[in-house]
Amino acid sequence: MSSTNTENWMKDIGVLDLTGVGGGSTSAAKKITALVVDDDSVNQTIHSKMLENLGIQNQVVRNGKEAVDLHSSGNNFDLILMDMDMPVMNGIEATRKLREMGVRSIIAGVSTCTRDEREQKEFMESGLDDFQEKPLTTPKLVSILHKLNKKC
Repeated sequence: MSSTNTENWMKDIGVLDLTGVGGGSTSAAKKITALVVDDDSVNQTIHSKMLENLGIQNQVVRNGKEAVDLHSSGNNFDLILMDMDMPVMNGIEATRKLREMGVRSIIAGVSTCTRDEREQKEFMESGLDDFQEKPLTTPKLVSILHKLNKKC
């Protein structure tokens, strides 16, 4: 996606506000922050880079416990991309715990296709706002960002 196309869809969903900005440059109306929760270093890099390319500041952790610990220490994020299958604390447990803590972030489950529909249902019922199968693509990320815009 070109820079212009990215800016156009970000304006469409209300992430970019060009009002009062001269010289053709853009500024974020609200700086979006995201947390990538995934134990796979390749997925971490891909998801983090996709977010960065869209101007979204992000942080990466390796499991659900690290995500819960970050929030316990006062960190907050607008968006959490949560893998389901991770060591220490999986995405289902972490999402449930984050919701119990009152975390109101958009939490999107981003996981490989599961053959067990009950597991995916349990993941959604743990408090997800969205579920996307890996690989995460720009259109899938845009779909998640639309939910973030509606919640704001």
